[in-house]
Amino acid sequence: MLKNIEFKYGKGFHTIEVPEKADNLSIREPDFHISREKFEEDLSLRLPKNVSSCKVVSIVVADKTRLCDYKTYLPWVLDILLQKGIQSRQIQFFIAYGTHAGQSDKECLNAYGDIYKKYRFIHHDCNDKSLFAYLGKTHRGTMIHVRKDILESDLIITFGALSHHYFAGYGGGRKLLFPGLGYKPDIYQNHALFLDKDLKKLSSGCRPGNLENNPLADDLKQIDDAIEMQRVSIHGILDSKARVCQLVIGKTYDDFLSACKCLDPFYKASTKKQYELVIASCGGFPKDINFIQAHKAINNAAMFVKDNGSLIVLSECMDGSGSDTFMEYFNCQDFTTAFDILKTDYQGNGGTALSMMSKTDRINIFLKTALDRKICHKIGVTKININIIQPLVKVFKKDMACIENASLLII
Repeated sequence: MLKNIEFKYGKGFHTIEVPEKADNLSIREPDFHISREKFEEDLSLRLPKNVSSCKVVSIVVADKTRLCDYKTYLPWVLDILLQKGIQSRQIQFFIAYGTHAGQSDKECLNAYGDIYKKYRFIHHDCNDKSLFAYLGKTHRGTMIHVRKDILESDLIITFGALSHHYFAGYGGGRKLLFPGLGYKPDIYQNHALFLDKDLKKLSSGCRPGNLENNPLADDLKQIDDAIEMQRVSIHGILDSKARVCQLVIGKTYDDFLSACKCLDPFYKASTKKQYELVIASCGGFPKDINFIQAHKAINNAAMFVKDNGSLIVLSECMDGSGSDTFMEYFNCQDFTTAFDILKTDYQGNGGTALSMMSKTDRINIFLKTALDRKICHKIGVTKININIIQPLVKVFKKDMACIENASLLII
């Protein structure tokens, strides 16, 4: 018996015929549980009692790559602050770009709505050292530089989507302040903890949905602890279509952990079984807009593949690799050579390159993609046509699984 599975590919999809007994590994979509009344109650309870005396309130939001339906919910936040006696001139917004490129005014209007025209929005620049004050080092040696203007705030509100991050454990939440508003050298120092320099491999604790024995996540916590200010965090839990379904509000690190526990049941698989063959889609556009974005799905899906097994990923990558820096590391002779370069001079997307190398050393990866065949060969994957997939299915039909949205499902 056979069944048809639709795998998203760019803005379209491909239908693949698989055995009836093939396992379907899927996410569980969160239900919508947001009401304005409940939101106002929760936020009011967590705002400081002296909020009306705050002279500067800073609201930190994500950039266009990690939106959280800001057009709908930022006005709610502002209404509450204004009702509490804060004046609009006392409120400022920071866009937490991290190391990402800045946005145009048009992109900002699309992301944040009309409030972008009515309030002061500060576009973070991770390269400008003059913006920062030095607060010391973490136990692992990461320098802690924090924006001077953020330190002058009486209240900081971070508002962003919570997600699983492939080496930090979780994205969003505390990451809005760092690396979102971080100094570039500090960001790279932190990200370099993805590399276990003693064992010369990637740190085993650096994986999505994991904070235990995760040196990078532990470092993030120490940086977060160093910013001793009145704070409130609004964590958005999104469904697969990027619709905000829940808003979890907290003040402490334990509140952040609680929000993570809310997220996990939707996107952690119910099995840790591994297979000889896994067929996966990134989830379509924009999750497969380029290879850097697609890697998140490849990283997740690969965890379900046995050693020497095969992974087929449908990923259009209409914008190419997505990073020249990423591609440069594949000029290295092997993983060890690239690792040695990065352990002394970590740069953006270097960890992603090492992560990809470690997967192609362990399993066979086939890509249905618009990427150039030479790029595919360089990064260690085999470019295939859609008609090649069916013969592969016949070979591995007794031990295979399908993942329709691998960018979100973790083991």
